[in-house]
Amino acid sequence: MFLRRWIPLIADASAWVAGLLAVRHFSPVVALFAIVLHGVVGHAHHLYRRRHPIGSFEEVRAVAGTVVTTAALLVVLVVLTRRPVPLDRPVIGGAVALVLMLAARYVWRLRKARRQRPDARVAAPVLLFGAGRAATVLVRSMLHDPDGHYLPVGLLDDDPDKRNLHVHGVPVLGTREDLARALARTGAGTVVLAVANVEADLLRDIRDRALAAGAQFKVVPSVPELMDHPVGVRDIRDVRVTDLLGRHQIDTDLEAIAGYLTGKRVLVTGAGGSIGSELCRQIHRFAPAELMMLDRDESALLAVQLSIDPAARLDDPSVILADLRDAARIRSIFAERRPEVVFHAAALKHLALLQRFPGEALLTNVLGTLNVLSAAAGVERFVNISTDKAANPVSVLGASKRITERLTAEFARRRAGTFLSVRFGNVLGSRGSVFTTFSAQIAAGGPITVTDPEVTRYFMTIQEAVHLVIQAAAIGRDGEALVLEMGKPVRIAEVAAQMAALAPSPVEIRYVGLRPGEKLAEELFGAGEVDRRPIHPLISHVSVPPLPVASLRTLDPAADPAELAARLDALCHDVPAVAA
Repeated sequence: MFLRRWIPLIADASAWVAGLLAVRHFSPVVALFAIVLHGVVGHAHHLYRRRHPIGSFEEVRAVAGTVVTTAALLVVLVVLTRRPVPLDRPVIGGAVALVLMLAARYVWRLRKARRQRPDARVAAPVLLFGAGRAATVLVRSMLHDPDGHYLPVGLLDDDPDKRNLHVHGVPVLGTREDLARALARTGAGTVVLAVANVEADLLRDIRDRALAAGAQFKVVPSVPELMDHPVGVRDIRDVRVTDLLGRHQIDTDLEAIAGYLTGKRVLVTGAGGSIGSELCRQIHRFAPAELMMLDRDESALLAVQLSIDPAARLDDPSVILADLRDAARIRSIFAERRPEVVFHAAALKHLALLQRFPGEALLTNVLGTLNVLSAAAGVERFVNISTDKAANPVSVLGASKRITERLTAEFARRRAGTFLSVRFGNVLGSRGSVFTTFSAQIAAGGPITVTDPEVTRYFMTIQEAVHLVIQAAAIGRDGEALVLEMGKPVRIAEVAAQMAALAPSPVEIRYVGLRPGEKLAEELFGAGEVDRRPIHPLISHVSVPPLPVASLRTLDPAADPAELAARLDALCHDVPAVAA
């Protein structure tokens, strides 16, 4: 260890001797002065105190500064001592010495990089499609993992400006058209799509080309999945149906988000659900003063708590077991814990069930939301999670969520804080979504049941949806509903076909017809709503007419289901329902 510490100084001293010898005016006294001065100045620049990694830009800067200062001091010493040495000799000798010092460090860095490379006898050669930022980070991660399973041997990119590019020494071998030839040339057996946000058409095309050439196909996660770390080798995974449906580029204003979450007391209702749990995980990254997770499902609460802190316990005050239907309990929680920001994600969401039991939709979605809104006096920001089914609703689920939007707008008029709703479509991966339904059907051997060959829906992954919800809440204005950009609607039959293609064995797709309350195509905007995006390109702002709380008094959860469904539908419009 002692010798290793002194090797850089010994090497630099030798470089000074060689530099002064090269100018043919070597003097042992001048050389000694140069070595001593270089050591003192280098120590002041932290050059020999292991402050800078060897071969790094920081060390190069320190070496250059040390050599320049040493050469200048040598000139001063020559002048003061009146030695018969031409004044340009220390300067030229210093330049030669600097080149030798940097060359030595470059050789050392190359040697170290070679030691860190994966063993070519064990690691699998891979081609990466994409030569942008994600690929650059990924290649570096692969090349600096001696125990890694992947060795990058080439890159492909459709950008003509990158044709002769080398990324950390790995060459760009062509475009997607050259994929099969590049596989044969390099011997690679795997293609990794190293583009963090990629259009579905491109992903499917690269996958098809890789599989046709007999190679495995893998991807890196999307940007929302990588919020807390840069892409690395461990992030490489098999393709999922969510990838095949496309990804959304999300431009995050971290400063705006941190402004309303960091250091705040934040409450999430429905914290054990798919959306609520992801909200908790992402909010946690912004360091709130307190994150309160409320749900009536104790097992779901434990699961989300452990996903944030594996050492957590259920007696932690961050976990709150409560039912939104209990108005007194909700008021007590708000009075005691005094949340400043509320994300209301608790709701019943299964369309077919709520169509049969509209009283449950009234009790949880409508009256439960009213209980939370009524208790939320003094909050700075209240975010009601809604759905695209609230736009021109034809189902009990859609009607109940439209009513919550209108109730939220009503409380925006009453309260000092900002009360708003966020509306988005189907979330792939959430419990009960078409994705989980199809997955279960495939696991059972099929068939995959699709309602209609032409039915379409809007889709986002949970990470993308929640990412935009948090962003939307930062820019939303009082009483409005924010509609998230969902991309193009996707045919459910296409989702089924993509999932069937990924299945280990052939699976039948069977069409069963639309159910009551289902639309052939969902809508993001209701009648009279205009798509305006004044702040964020992926977030639309629509006004919502308030609904007086008194309008709910005639609703009876025990009423005839058809009659109650009709009254809920009537409350979605400007004229409240009239009592029978």
